[in-house]
Amino acid sequence: MHDAPRFRLVETECREWPFALRMPFRFGVITVTDGRQAVLRARIETADGRGAWGVAAETLAAKWFDKSPALSDAQNMDQLRRSLEIACAASVAAGFDTAFGHFANGYAPQVAGCGAEALNPLVASYGRALLDRAMLDALLKLHGLSFWDGMRANIGGMVAHDCAPDLQKFDFGAMLSGLVPLTRVQARHTVGLVDPITAADQQSRVGDGLPETLEEVATTYGHRWWKLKVGGDIAADVDRLSRIAAVLDQRPGYRASLDGNEQYEDADGVIALWRAMEAEPRLDGLRRAIVFIEQPVKRARALETGMAALAAHRPVIIDESDGPLDAFVTARGLGYTGVSSKACKGVWRSLVNLARCRAWGPDFFMSAEDLTTLAGVCVQQDLALIALLGLPHVERNGHHFVDGFSGRPKAEAVRFMEAHPGLYADTARGPRLAITAGALDLASLDCAGLGATEEPDFVAMDAMPRAAWPPAAT
Repeated sequence: MHDAPRFRLVETECREWPFALRMPFRFGVITVTDGRQAVLRARIETADGRGAWGVAAETLAAKWFDKSPALSDAQNMDQLRRSLEIACAASVAAGFDTAFGHFANGYAPQVAGCGAEALNPLVASYGRALLDRAMLDALLKLHGLSFWDGMRANIGGMVAHDCAPDLQKFDFGAMLSGLVPLTRVQARHTVGLVDPITAADQQSRVGDGLPETLEEVATTYGHRWWKLKVGGDIAADVDRLSRIAAVLDQRPGYRASLDGNEQYEDADGVIALWRAMEAEPRLDGLRRAIVFIEQPVKRARALETGMAALAAHRPVIIDESDGPLDAFVTARGLGYTGVSSKACKGVWRSLVNLARCRAWGPDFFMSAEDLTTLAGVCVQQDLALIALLGLPHVERNGHHFVDGFSGRPKAEAVRFMEAHPGLYADTARGPRLAITAGALDLASLDCAGLGATEEPDFVAMDAMPRAAWPPAAT
């Protein structure tokens, strides 16, 4: 698109709803049993007076964006609400801009505004990401374009910008026009730290007819890709990985990523784990299957610690440390070669990092990771993004830990299933994400809007409360 359309943000509506997990999920320092999803509606208006609404949805995830033990889960959620409030207010005040311009020109003020309230850059990215997606969704619907077609035509006006000074000479238009969205990707199933591996690990069962153990998941969905979390205790990790390997080794040709979840103080600790894995014959097959290692070092030190020695064994990516927009640039100098894509960190951030991979060469890559994306708008926007990026496998766990559209009106679930019959399956428990031979069918995401034309039932949600942040002094 030669001249990208300019628009202003007119108004926003923030809502949210609670959901329960069918099984507990532990990652890092927290075990999750329930949560809330934020849903943002945004209305834009172009210079000629045309307007449209767009929507975005994302989990209000505690203990990921800010893992400080001094903060409660409720305070973590208020941090994210406040980030969204700051982004919305600033964008309304900004006036007319392109979709990319709203992000790029708003990036530094967003980080500064959040920083003034003790909100870190990763928290700051959450509010910006949700708003940018909702505005882009509105723009695409206004023009009757799918995300894939619109982005390849550069409807957002993505150009070199001071927010990414290392890419001043990069041709974003050429990169976007050459993208070939995938219509089928592999789902990389997450094995959490308390997930049962076999029936012998269970004292009781959920008993809802859905797979619970790793063995059952492998049989039901036919996954070929896995994400294995480790907890930082080498002996316990080696034992658990060995029991996982006993299941996965029965599925020849499988691949996996190893998620360190910030459980190590430095690279030496992760190297010690890898050497212990090398010394365990039961892990020969699993070790060969591991393609990369994800964020093993705590974020406070991750971008101060050299990774070359660990990267000699397997490539290492940053995830939680991808806070500032130039984090991947810093990480590259330390020996990291990969970075995660998560819609909760922003569509434009993912495209900036894709440009870096293209500029730096074939050794650099992106991985598609999850933040318990729930059925409907949330999972579809994330899948539309990774398909555009050309990432052939994506961590998916929302369908396993949350039962389909559980918590949403049945009519809403049916509308989404009928609009995306390849992505969802009709089951005795209602519409659920469909995974066949380990893969997801994304062809239906080529629809008007950002991965979804259908919208959720906003009436069947709560109004998002004002953020109680910063915390009152005691």
